[in-house]
Amino acid sequence: MSELAPAAPTLRADPLADDAIAAILAGHDGSQWDAIAIVNRLLGDWQSNAIVTGWRAPEGTPAPIAAALGAFLADAARLPDWADARQIARAEELFFDMSMLSCSLLFCASLPECYVVPDLAGVLHVAGQLEAHCDYRVRSTAAMIFPVMMRGGLETAEGAGIAQILKVRLIHATIRHLILRGNPSASIADGGIAVEPLDAPCRNMYDTLYNNGWDVAANGLPCNQEELAYTLLTFHYIFLRGLRRLGLGLPQQDEQAYLHTWNVVGHLLGIETALMPQTMEQAEASFNAIQARARLSPYLPDPRPALGAALMKAMQDEIPLRILKPFPVLLTRYLCGDAARVDLALNQRVNLVSCILFAAGMGLVRGIDSLLRLVLPGFSICRMITRIFGYQFTVKFLMNETRPLKLPPAVLNQVGQAVQNWGNDPKAPGWMNALEARLAGRRTAGGQQPC
Repeated sequence: MSELAPAAPTLRADPLADDAIAAILAGHDGSQWDAIAIVNRLLGDWQSNAIVTGWRAPEGTPAPIAAALGAFLADAARLPDWADARQIARAEELFFDMSMLSCSLLFCASLPECYVVPDLAGVLHVAGQLEAHCDYRVRSTAAMIFPVMMRGGLETAEGAGIAQILKVRLIHATIRHLILRGNPSASIADGGIAVEPLDAPCRNMYDTLYNNGWDVAANGLPCNQEELAYTLLTFHYIFLRGLRRLGLGLPQQDEQAYLHTWNVVGHLLGIETALMPQTMEQAEASFNAIQARARLSPYLPDPRPALGAALMKAMQDEIPLRILKPFPVLLTRYLCGDAARVDLALNQRVNLVSCILFAAGMGLVRGIDSLLRLVLPGFSICRMITRIFGYQFTVKFLMNETRPLKLPPAVLNQVGQAVQNWGNDPKAPGWMNALEARLAGRRTAGGQQPC
């Protein structure tokens, strides 16, 4: 008797995390919302890798929740055997060498490309995470990226990368469970039947997810394996592609180290190893194939234009000069290309003067960089401009003193120190660092505002 063919990636989720959430919600005596509240409080204590690798449920934790989380962590809270410490260390160096440029690429490349896949955008739309709470979505993403890429974030006991990733993994499982009103494995066993919408009050995000409804046959599982693999691609492949398009591409061995490190992250997130590319060529092929398949099955009504508009508006609101406000749209078009421009409805008319300034500036900068880099290898105006751009948004979105990132205090202090140290670009001459500080309105190393 022949074995059944495996389900498509869109119909596969994360059995380990899904079973843990199903056990928690089914075994708790109170309501689902009470169980989720207890889990959220417990996750808030996962502040370091040491805590999750040696976790013991606090006294008074309901037995089903303690058992489910303990079983999950026993399997999930360790790096894969193939993780390479040297490549991870190199990727950490690269992230902080790129510094604020990393944040520019997050805002104008990784996040926009993430919203191109209709079903993935549909989940975000249901949760209202971007249209209504754009800064929350950006900050939540940063709250995972920074602990992962901090030095020792994945490999030391005091690091917090593993802890943050596993929180996100359980959040994904909770979203799947609420949207499908049960374990995803049950939905597949039932033939992918549609979950009908409920006409009930939506008092919070959990109600919204639970009441929304979902057509598994048409849209696949929410947060399925293909969508998780695609999201991972936006964090490593799209980041590296963005550097190439800005004329700041990395040597092949450095690109390999960056891909490898984020594949380690993918493993911790519950992504199947077979879906994670090992080279830039494989990553490009996978990225293009997933986008092409996704465009054949639109999620209706299409949430992508509203998501794109919300992200662009959030950036434009932080730019004081009217003539420069179209620059986030123009930079996103440049980094993501024509197809994404149409998907996210970023093809609206833009002030002609702004377009000319952007195009002329980009061409001039790339030209100057190409010539002067022959004699000054560390010189790059493009790097300086994108660092300034990234600094502004990092400070506004991530380091706002009234809304600090939800990170362990030790990690938050590390992030703050890293942002402060990013003031001096080691690859730029001193005069360029001084100019960058003036343009960014950043304080100098001595704590004084440039005048």
